[in-house]
Amino acid sequence: MPNERRPIVLRTLGSALVLTVAVAVAVGCQPEPEPATTQTSTPSLSPRPGGASPTPIETQAPDAEFEVPAACEDIYSAAMLRMLEADNPPLNDPGVTMLSTQNVDLIEIIDGGAPTLRCSWGRPSEYGLATNVTVVDAEQAAFIGDELVNSGFDCAALGEGTICRAEQKGVTLDDEEYASGETHYIGGGGWVSTAWINFSPEDYTEDIVATIWG
Repeated sequence: MPNERRPIVLRTLGSALVLTVAVAVAVGCQPEPEPATTQTSTPSLSPRPGGASPTPIETQAPDAEFEVPAACEDIYSAAMLRMLEADNPPLNDPGVTMLSTQNVDLIEIIDGGAPTLRCSWGRPSEYGLATNVTVVDAEQAAFIGDELVNSGFDCAALGEGTICRAEQKGVTLDDEEYASGETHYIGGGGWVSTAWINFSPEDYTEDIVATIWG
């Protein structure tokens, strides 16, 4: 990564589940060359190897109302929190505007008044992540799962819910490689949505799920 990091403003919304639309606008990223693709083309998320599940994975409806944790520190294990504080501080830099998903239909759930806790790691740059923990009902959970599967996410069962991932890699106009993606968990009356660029800690979402619902 270059020493001088330029800000990304991830408020630009494009087609469904295109995390790097805003990255392309702010840091000049574009996907690796493909036939009949120009330098101005917009990269889109692609699923991890193995492909998406052929049908949506059912998420168990919560038996009790889910409450969003009071603070971001409460959604991580002690070990994960220490790692995040050491590897990519600060927590919740006010200059970070990265969205936790680029799917406009899913953003409407968050912006529609659902109780949500937002947590971000890193400074405004091309290195960091943003997570929302949101209360959802059974209908919303089913809708989110359908949207992710139909958009090519790779989904699997995790605990009482479903975890879905998509990732893409590319090269910037400065010939710097980058990776970006989204990870979602739906289950237990809640939805954990995370978008990241060049910073994807191992078992990050799994740690949140184990801490909140474990």
